[in-house]
Amino acid sequence: MVLGFEGVNTMPQDPNIVIAGRRIAIDAPPYVIAELSANHNGKLETALRIIDAAKAAGASAVKLQTYRPDTITLNSDAEPFKIRGGVWDGRTLYDLYEEAHTPWNWHAVLFEHAHKCGITIFSSPFDATAVDLLESLGAPAYKIASFEAVDLPLIRYVASTGKPMIISTGMADAEEIGEAVEAARTGGCKELALLHCVSGYPAPAADYNLHTIADMRERFGAVIGLSDHTLDNTTALASIALGVAIIEKHFTLDRSGGGPDDSFSLEPRELEALCRDSRTAWDALGSVDYGRKSSEQGNVKFRRSLYFVKSLRAGETVPADAVRSVRPGYGLAPKFLDQIVGRVLVKDVGYATPVSWDLLV
Repeated sequence: MVLGFEGVNTMPQDPNIVIAGRRIAIDAPPYVIAELSANHNGKLETALRIIDAAKAAGASAVKLQTYRPDTITLNSDAEPFKIRGGVWDGRTLYDLYEEAHTPWNWHAVLFEHAHKCGITIFSSPFDATAVDLLESLGAPAYKIASFEAVDLPLIRYVASTGKPMIISTGMADAEEIGEAVEAARTGGCKELALLHCVSGYPAPAADYNLHTIADMRERFGAVIGLSDHTLDNTTALASIALGVAIIEKHFTLDRSGGGPDDSFSLEPRELEALCRDSRTAWDALGSVDYGRKSSEQGNVKFRRSLYFVKSLRAGETVPADAVRSVRPGYGLAPKFLDQIVGRVLVKDVGYATPVSWDLLV
């Protein structure tokens, strides 16, 4: 919710990251992150319920945002500090972040609750003091928000923790993404993922240009995911076919709740569908395999094959109009039709007899 180089492949050929024991890679099931963001709407109890709902929906992790209004902006009503257009039109940045932030004294409670629920929890820090707080809570990973992807000192500070890092790339061009990757890698990060993102709230699906995902993987050699701000799951599910390993979506208990992020967030049933359907899409990708599948075995008999459609005597030559390609598949394959016509029968055959070599000279 919070508002240099040409990419160099600095990561392993088959990159992966591990968060709280869960391996995340293109050849592993999708890692679905439920973004709590501002959807607690100022109530700790709501934040706790969102964590419960994310776990129940099957999400891999729930993610917070760790900042205070004074660590992210200035308390000013000058025009540059006002939001024009969109869902937050007319508000100052400070006012918006005052309402939206997750109080720091909630963090230990939220972390403990997530641990008891059995769901991974981590956060996006927005300055060094937020990183220090999250380190004290044993955060297993860090997310750099799109608007902070140009804050290279912050990226380097997060990288110095040695924890896995996920960088969202909304608004960043290829050079800026490359600079963020370089800052992370030179800062000490050994496990890095990039999220393809469009920083619109909400964002139209047509803006996502999902073919960028393959280019990002080749250009930066990183685990690639999707931070999806569209209003449904279609874009996220399509990205699975293009090889994303992470899907992040904003999550709320009630889209009509009136909070800053509620209107473009998934509700519990939608998150459950995303977790289920993204796994189905990933399972469907499988591997290159031209062999007969287990679900096909019972249907082989219904393929076309050659059958006699006239009664003939032993010693007769098979005429062209005596054999047809039909279902089922108990006769010879249709490709042998030309080799059958003109041969001599060694046995009598009747109508609907499957053609086999032992009937022919």
